[in-house]
Amino acid sequence: MKRRTVLQGMASVAALSPLSPLAPLGAFAQSPTFSPAELTTLKAAAEVLFPSTLTARERDAVVGRFAAWFLNYRAGADRGHSYGDSRLSAPAPALNITRYPTQIAALEKAARDQGAASFSALPVAKRRPIIETALNDPQLVNRLSARPSGANVVADLMGFYFSSPAAMDLCYKAAIGRDECRGLPGSDKAPAPIILHAGGVEEF
Repeated sequence: MKRRTVLQGMASVAALSPLSPLAPLGAFAQSPTFSPAELTTLKAAAEVLFPSTLTARERDAVVGRFAAWFLNYRAGADRGHSYGDSRLSAPAPALNITRYPTQIAALEKAARDQGAASFSALPVAKRRPIIETALNDPQLVNRLSARPSGANVVADLMGFYFSSPAAMDLCYKAAIGRDECRGLPGSDKAPAPIILHAGGVEEF
């Protein structure tokens, strides 16, 4: 096998690896799905959508992972098979997120209509009814999904977080680590409890 072929294969594998929350959104040679201004709007929306126990840094990290999910997504990718099923799942479908820019712009317009310079500049209490309108008028989704659907950016951001292992840990106040492969040692013990404080979540 030629050296160039090996290097190209390694580059392909690296491109499919998940981005860390702190990785720059331009890590790949393609345009980011969201502009910096749109990310600012989504972070302001997250302050309304996510639990109040999360810190600003934790909320921003979720928004960063949400944006990175689209950068990593590859339509037509092999999705393997479900647990216990020998049949291959259908390839990853194409994404249609053409509604997102208009929906994010609508949040900004609603804030300016109230005299604010931007959605993020609007007090949280006044952002809430705007978010509720974005979710319910019109009713574009019936349930939250872990996989962004492209129908409603607010619902997709909510589903992305509330379907995550971190949200499950927070819900049960225990370090469950749903997607971690921890092995058998200690599996007979209950997950360690976590406590909530003003600065976020902390394990006992």
